[in-house]
Amino acid sequence: MNIIAMKGNWLYLRGKLKQNFAVLTDDDLLFEQGKKEEMLGKIAIKLGKTKEELLKIIDAL
Repeated sequence: MNIIAMKGNWLYLRGKLKQNFAVLTDDDLLFEQGKKEEMLGKIAIKLGKTKEELLKIIDAL
């Protein structure tokens, strides 16, 4: 998913991720310009997934 599509849908995706993974907090899902990779890395680590696995999960939402 590209950065523009991800940012445009982030509120929806954030809600879905929180529903599916209760361990994620609002701070984990905070989307800041220029920090997409950092945010995805933090989420992947917290879920015990690779970045590629996380991107597949996000694309499936």
